[in-house]
Amino acid sequence: MTELQTGRPADTKGRLDREIRVYDYLDKLGIEYKRIDHAPADTMEICAEIDKSLGALICKNLFLCNRQKTNFYLLMMPGDKKFKTKELSKQINSARLSFAEPEDMLKYLDIEPGSVSVMGLMNDKDNNVQLLIDEDVKNSQFIGCHPCVNTSSLRITTQDIFDVFLPAVGYEPRIVTLVGED
Repeated sequence: MTELQTGRPADTKGRLDREIRVYDYLDKLGIEYKRIDHAPADTMEICAEIDKSLGALICKNLFLCNRQKTNFYLLMMPGDKKFKTKELSKQINSARLSFAEPEDMLKYLDIEPGSVSVMGLMNDKDNNVQLLIDEDVKNSQFIGCHPCVNTSSLRITTQDIFDVFLPAVGYEPRIVTLVGED
């Protein structure tokens, strides 16, 4: 794992276009961010280590859909909370939530499994995905997220996400309260 860097990488050779587009977009919006590059982070345990280095809330990002695949949701919740489908279903009035298919992640967010992030909303021009944010995430100082790839992680102030990024991508988040207990 490399050290915490400020802003975009100086050398973008070998990086995916979707990652570079995130840096371009954040820079255009004037959002400051810290970045750390690392091996693929595809488990919450690896993400926990990275987020310690970032000094940000470990954010679990789940891409969900209803049974008919007519409604898609991006849920941002603390990484240490258990996800209980029933608990969320009640709050958003949607029965039978499940994890969406990788093809849907690509189609709507231009993201692959293991890289799901709020940054993917910049690729959802038609707002096909509903953003759900747990109140504990909203109340944190920083959010740690991937720049649409799981080999880098960003630390962005929660205020910049809510006040600058989400309005720029045309998203109004729905705040949910999850306890994650049985």
